[in-house]
Amino acid sequence: MNTVDKPATNGHRAAFESETLQLEPLSLEVAFDQHASVDGQAAPLSAPATQSTAKRSPRLLLAVVLGLGAIAAGGFGYRWWQYAATHEQTDNAAVAGHVYPISSRIVGTVKAVPVNDNQLVHPGELLVQIDPQDYQVKVRQAQATLAVVQRQAQAAQTSITQAGTTAQAQTMEAQGRVATAIAAIATAQAAVSEAQSGVPAAQAQLAQAEARLQQAQADYTRYQALAKEGAIPRQQLDSALAAYQVAQAQRTAAQEGVRQAQAKLAQAQQGVTQAQAQLQASKGGLQQAQATGVQVDVNRNQYEAAIAAISQAEAQLAEAQLQLSYTNVTAPAMGRIGRKTVEVGQQVQPGQPLLAVVGDQMWVVANFKETQVRKMRPGEPVEIKLDAFPGHSFKGKVDSLSPASGSQFALLPPDNATGNFTKIVQRIPVKITFDADSIRGYESQITPGMSATISVEVK
Repeated sequence: MNTVDKPATNGHRAAFESETLQLEPLSLEVAFDQHASVDGQAAPLSAPATQSTAKRSPRLLLAVVLGLGAIAAGGFGYRWWQYAATHEQTDNAAVAGHVYPISSRIVGTVKAVPVNDNQLVHPGELLVQIDPQDYQVKVRQAQATLAVVQRQAQAAQTSITQAGTTAQAQTMEAQGRVATAIAAIATAQAAVSEAQSGVPAAQAQLAQAEARLQQAQADYTRYQALAKEGAIPRQQLDSALAAYQVAQAQRTAAQEGVRQAQAKLAQAQQGVTQAQAQLQASKGGLQQAQATGVQVDVNRNQYEAAIAAISQAEAQLAEAQLQLSYTNVTAPAMGRIGRKTVEVGQQVQPGQPLLAVVGDQMWVVANFKETQVRKMRPGEPVEIKLDAFPGHSFKGKVDSLSPASGSQFALLPPDNATGNFTKIVQRIPVKITFDADSIRGYESQITPGMSATISVEVK
């Protein structure tokens, strides 16, 4: 019995030490105890050895399970640590896209709505047509106004040419008359000078004639007295009488010469007066011609005003045509119709929302904590998972980071200077674009507003 118990005791101690220290020696000892052989045949174990082996089996299984669990947990923990060290994740993300609000730019009545909800439209495609009759009338009115001011401008330009030619001719004629009047004054003044010099000569001749008349009269009177006394012959008295008569005729002629000289002087002075009056009239004509030149300037100003009126009328016509073009509301980009509230016959106002066009270009806006964007850079690869497509992931890349946190763009940004400061981790919006090949076949299913989970591989 002692011989049998001792190996059993030794075996139990060996099993305990193997379970506490290492697994491999325990396995060898168990194999030895279970398969001990004598002469190549298996020897049956003793009763104490069988009981010891039965006690060691649960511990051995537990140790194996714990070892495998520790190895698996270690491998998973290492892989998780390695992934977490090179990736930043967030589920605070949503799909975004271009949503073009379509509204009216004019007042009018809706005539036609050729699109339906969720319909695909292309750029320039007609979405809403507003009744254009009122705006067509305005275009015709603007065209008529433009035609009127154009005619006015043409008339003003013609009057400028005509008035300019007339003013030039009148000016030249008036200048010629002034020159003629000046020359006439000079001629009249020369005639006055000549007449003034002729008056003294005529007066001198008159004095000389009167002197000769007095001498002839005196001679004739003396000869008469002598002839009565018979002192001289009759012939000599006749000669004295003839000389007296000649002297009388010469005095009369001299008196007429004086009168003629004085009349010539008066006539010359009258000519000077007339020439001066003609000069004044010529100067008045010149001033009138110059006034006609001022009228040319007035006509030119009227023409410039007509040109300005043409520009104004053209602007009004362009505005009327632009308003007319607004009666056709077209799609600004390719997309699908959404939020359609417009109906035929509806009276619309400028700025009134009619419908929306959701563009086909999509991206994701992910709100990362400010502690997550330290290593994030544009161009880094991104894994995108949408809640609408569980089990399917999309590829993308970081496009850009917001220049400010989301709270700074809020309607009421936080003011940390009020005294009630509580430090809160801020969120930084990050724009992420889809890889074109990754979303092929899902373009029509991905819509703005879908929730997303983002994982960015940072370097």
